[in-house]
Amino acid sequence: MKKFNMLDENFICENCLKEVDKLKYSARDHCPFCLYSKHVDINPGDRANKCQGMLEPIGIEKFKDTYKIIYKCKKCNIVHKNIMADDDDINLIIELSTNNKK
Repeated sequence: MKKFNMLDENFICENCLKEVDKLKYSARDHCPFCLYSKHVDINPGDRANKCQGMLEPIGIEKFKDTYKIIYKCKKCNIVHKNIMADDDDINLIIELSTNNKK
């Protein structure tokens, strides 16, 4: 079973270089502007993954009453999923939903 460490931090996105604020209702795990993430966790919030590659958003899947963003690490090629945030760029979410890169 995965352990969740509530770690909600401000950061500078390494893809688009924008300043990203804390999410405040859960742990921020990706940039709301470009949707990129970073491969830093083994279990959510632990920052124990040594890969540190950029997680490129490649698709979307329905999850309960929301969606998950599907990522592929540009360094190790692992596929990873994160729940979308309320402030994510909805136009990018829609664009990903029509993507067939999976």
